[in-house]
Amino acid sequence: MLKRVAVRVAGAAVMLVGLIAVPQNIAAAEGVPAMGDDFHWGVAMSEFQSGGFFPDSNWTRYAQESADPYLNSVDFRHLYREDIQLAAEMGVNTFRLSIEWARLEPAPGRWDEKAFEYYDDVLRAIVDAGMRPMLTLDHWVYPGWVADRGGWANPDIVDQWLTNARKVVDRYAHLDPLWVTFNEGTAYVMQEVKHGGLSPVDVPVMFDRMAQAHRSIYDYIHAVQPGAMVTTNASYIPTVEPVMDAQLIDKVAGRLDFVGIDYYYGVSPANPTAVYALLDEHWKATLEPEGIYYALRYYARKFPGKPLYIVENGMPTDNGAPREDGQTRAAALRDDVYWIQRAKADGMNVIGYNYWSLTDNYEWGTYAPRFGLYTVDVLTDPTLTRRPTDGVDAYRQIISTGGVPDAYVPSRAPAGCSLVDAPSSCLDPVTVD
Repeated sequence: MLKRVAVRVAGAAVMLVGLIAVPQNIAAAEGVPAMGDDFHWGVAMSEFQSGGFFPDSNWTRYAQESADPYLNSVDFRHLYREDIQLAAEMGVNTFRLSIEWARLEPAPGRWDEKAFEYYDDVLRAIVDAGMRPMLTLDHWVYPGWVADRGGWANPDIVDQWLTNARKVVDRYAHLDPLWVTFNEGTAYVMQEVKHGGLSPVDVPVMFDRMAQAHRSIYDYIHAVQPGAMVTTNASYIPTVEPVMDAQLIDKVAGRLDFVGIDYYYGVSPANPTAVYALLDEHWKATLEPEGIYYALRYYARKFPGKPLYIVENGMPTDNGAPREDGQTRAAALRDDVYWIQRAKADGMNVIGYNYWSLTDNYEWGTYAPRFGLYTVDVLTDPTLTRRPTDGVDAYRQIISTGGVPDAYVPSRAPAGCSLVDAPSSCLDPVTVD
């Protein structure tokens, strides 16, 4: 088994987060996959961020005033078969994407059958490649006509949103997908305020309406697809996640089949760099991979026994350049998986992991942050060639053996007094024996 957690408690117990070469022929202990045969090894993407050729929407409008032009992103719209094959060749068994309302209903009450047929083809390719779809109903994008009517400040938006969502469920529930209702609700609201789509005074209204929409579509999904797995994924924000949960997660806690968690950056007294992610300079945020353990532990304690799924996790670079801290995508990926295995070994019900993202994409206003397993130079390469990073071979090896080897040692030692789940993560830390 992996090295167990060493616990140091200051005062009373508090119950409240690869440069190493991995031999390519090493197998997990006794040939048994460390994470189990039913573990979800996935990749994630957003259709707007990768698709291109996008109709009028709130984000095609926001992009007009952003640092980089949207252009047609990495053109997943026409290259999806190749991208899906790239995922399949790594051994991925779960493929997350969004089904975009703006494509399906470009004008009020006018449904674009060709857009549905496009998603029919994409999902058929995913299933034919041996992968299970994970479908996001709302990844921050809605039609331009919805924006013209006030977006989430409009009382009618819940009914409008549900009309679209039900059509998506009716069409694709037979594929037995995993479902994400809203991507990172907290970040969604922040982006709407940042770009002028929502007044600060309407923030509580948007949260309440998303909660109402989630509860309603959750019930509908389960009526159409018995046994469905539905979540709304949390954008884990170190030190303040309980406050963030109160805005949405806590309001829908009774209608979560699993807890979806997006984890990227840690924070500690010696490392305040996570703030760079808010400035779109993600690559300057120093990684603290053990933070993924603390995030899982936080939700394992909050929702005892409920399945936990890392819906997004990845490492950014600046336009593909080497990071100043020397961290590589392969090493970061192994480190994150190591801590997920530690969490599972310690009894947390972890069922899946998605790497964000399969390819580089439009990171909400800029192409500079590169998260992709395959890198794409959108602004300088008209061929949009997918070039593998070292993360591709690393992820293929991880999937083939069900995780990192028992003897693996993380490339970075845990931070002193992590604040990812303060005070618990500081007073009840993990160590590498």
